[in-house]
Amino acid sequence: MKVTFQIEGATPVTIECNAGDNLLELARRANVAIDAPCSGNGSCGKCRVKLVEGQLETLKSRHITDEEYEAGWRLSCNSKVLSDCTVFVPDIASAYQSRMKTADLSSPKEIAIFEDCQNNLKESGIHFVNNFRSVVVTVAEPTLDDTMPDNERLTWAIHEALGVEKVHIPFCVMVKLAHTLREYNWSVCVKGELCGDTFRCMEICDPADTAIVGCAIDIGTTTVTMVLTDLTSGKLLAKGSSGNGQIRYGADVINRIIESGRPGGKAKLQNAIIKETLTPIMANLCRSSKINARSILRLSVGSNTTMNHLLLGVDAEPVRMEPYIPSFFSWEGLLAGDLKLPANPLAPVLIAPNIGSYVGGDITAGTLAAGIWDKDEMSLFIDLGTNGELVFGNRDFLMSCACSAGPAFEGGDISSGMRATDGAVEAAVIDKDTMEPTLSVIGEPGQKVVGICGSGIIDMISELFRTGIINARGLFVRDGRRILRDAHGMGRYVLAFAEESETGREVSLNEVDIDNFIRAKGAIFSAIDTLLQSVDMTVDMIDKVYVAGGIGSGINMKNAVNIGMLPDVELEKFHYIGNSSLTGAYAMVVSDEANAKCAEVAANMTYLELSTYPGYMDSFVAACFLPHTDRSLFPHSVQEM
Repeated sequence: MKVTFQIEGATPVTIECNAGDNLLELARRANVAIDAPCSGNGSCGKCRVKLVEGQLETLKSRHITDEEYEAGWRLSCNSKVLSDCTVFVPDIASAYQSRMKTADLSSPKEIAIFEDCQNNLKESGIHFVNNFRSVVVTVAEPTLDDTMPDNERLTWAIHEALGVEKVHIPFCVMVKLAHTLREYNWSVCVKGELCGDTFRCMEICDPADTAIVGCAIDIGTTTVTMVLTDLTSGKLLAKGSSGNGQIRYGADVINRIIESGRPGGKAKLQNAIIKETLTPIMANLCRSSKINARSILRLSVGSNTTMNHLLLGVDAEPVRMEPYIPSFFSWEGLLAGDLKLPANPLAPVLIAPNIGSYVGGDITAGTLAAGIWDKDEMSLFIDLGTNGELVFGNRDFLMSCACSAGPAFEGGDISSGMRATDGAVEAAVIDKDTMEPTLSVIGEPGQKVVGICGSGIIDMISELFRTGIINARGLFVRDGRRILRDAHGMGRYVLAFAEESETGREVSLNEVDIDNFIRAKGAIFSAIDTLLQSVDMTVDMIDKVYVAGGIGSGINMKNAVNIGMLPDVELEKFHYIGNSSLTGAYAMVVSDEANAKCAEVAANMTYLELSTYPGYMDSFVAACFLPHTDRSLFPHSVQEM
C-alpha cells in the first residue's frame, strides 16, 4: 500500500505502508512535518488533513464537524490507512517550522537588546576574549638535504609564530597535512586553541582562509535560533532560526520524553534536532556568510534540561519521573564530531549547565545575560515559553524554579490557538460599548485571521475581562453579536467569523479555552509567589522584572498584569531582554570568562522543586481566577463595569 501526502506549496511525498498504519506516524516516517502539539493523542485538533482519494478508518472527533468530515477532513492522529490513498496537508499544518515568528535578532529592536546585554556583561568586568587563534605560517620546503618530516616542520613554524612550547597535531589534521602543505606551496593557515603553553591544532587550510568562527545556539522546545560570530572580533556574521523539528513529536517536553522512550525513540528525537534542524540552519548560515564549516572552532548551546538530553541522545525518562533526576547537569569534553554537527570535528561544544530537572542551561545562560548575578537590587527573571522558568535574587543569592504552564502560551489546548506564524492574532483591543475587536495579525498587510497565538490570547482575555464580557472565572456574562453559545450553553467570543477567516473556519475563544489559559497564567504567578515566599519576600520587594522568551516580545505587560499572570508592580520595572538564552550562549562562545561565569552562576543557584513545597498548590488554586482570589495583590487590575 502507498500513501501520498500532497503538501500545500511543496512537492508531494509518497511512502509505502501496511493496512492499519497510523497516518500521523506515517507522516513522521516520511519526514512530512504535520503539527501535532499533543503528540497524537487527539486532544489538540491541530493535525488536520484532507482525504483526497482512498480509504481511512477514522475515529470521530469533536475537532471535526459533520460537514467537515463529509468534505474529507480528518485528524491524522486518529486515522488508519485501509487502502492506497492521497491526503492533502494544508499549509497551516505543515509550515509551522519554517514560518514561526521567533525572538532571533531579526529586528533593530532585538539587535539593540542583544547589544545592550553584551555591553552590560562587559561593564560587569567580563572580557570578550578567547584562546582561539588563526595564523599563517610558511614552512621550509624539504629537500634531499633536509628530510625533516612534515609534522616537525609545521611544529617549528607554529613555535616561531606563536611562541608556544608545545604543539599538538591531532589525527584528523595529520591525515591531511602532507596534501595541504604541498597544495598551498608550503604556506598554510593554521587554526586552533591555546591551552596554556600548548597550541592544539584544529585545522590546516588555504592561507587565504583565516576566519575563526564560533556558533551560539538556543534550542527551545518550540524554536531554535543560531548565530555565527567571529571569534577574534566578536562580530556577528550570520543569524538564523526555525521551528524545532521535534515539534511533531509533541509540543511539550513530557510528550517528547515519552516518545524518546519508545523503540528507536532516542534516535528519532536526536535526528529531528541535529539532522533536520541544526544542520540545515548551520549550512545556510555558512553559505550566506561564505564561511567554511570547518572554521567553526567552538559552539555553545543554551537549552532546557530535556532538550540537552535529547540533543545528546541520553535517556531523559528519569527527568519526568519522581524524584526527577537528570543524567547530568554539566557535560565537559563534548566535541562537534561526537554529534556529527557540520563544524570542525574537534570544536568543543559548550553546554550551559542545567540546574534541575526543569530549569536548564537556557535559564543559566539567560541569567548570565540578564546580569542579575552582578546587581544589588532584587530582580526577577522570567523565561516564558512552553515551560515557565524563574530566577529571583541578586549578587548575594539566586533562587530558581520551573512551573508547568503547558502549551497554552504556544497556542496549544486552545481551540483556535496556533503558534506565532502568519495569520495569528498577536494583539487585540475590544471596544467596551460595541464589543467589536481591533486585531493585529502576523503577516503581510491584508493577511486574514487563521488563529490566535499566546500574546494575542493574553490581550483577548484581558480585554474580555476589562470590558466585563467575562467574569473572574472566565465565564461570559454579556451578550452580543460576537458572543455565541453552543447547545450546552457554553459561551465563546468570535474574533473572526467563518467568512472572515483564512481557512473558512470560525476563529474564537470559548470558556474552555479561557479556563485552560487561566490555569497556565495561574501556574506562572503561583510559581512567582512561591519563589518569593521561599525567601520570605513579597512582590513589593521586586526592583526589576526581566522577561525573556519568544512570547515575551509580543506581550502587553499591562494586560499580563491585568489578568494576574505577572506581579502587579510598576510597569517601568518590566524589561524585555529578548532571547536571553541565545545572548548568554553568544557570550559563552566568544568569551572564556563568560563561559566560566556561567558555570559559577549555575553552581551558586538554588533550585526549588515546587511540587514538594508546602502551600504551592493552595497558591496555584488561588491564582486560577481573574486576576486572583486576593484582589489586594492586583490593585491596578481593571474591570470596567
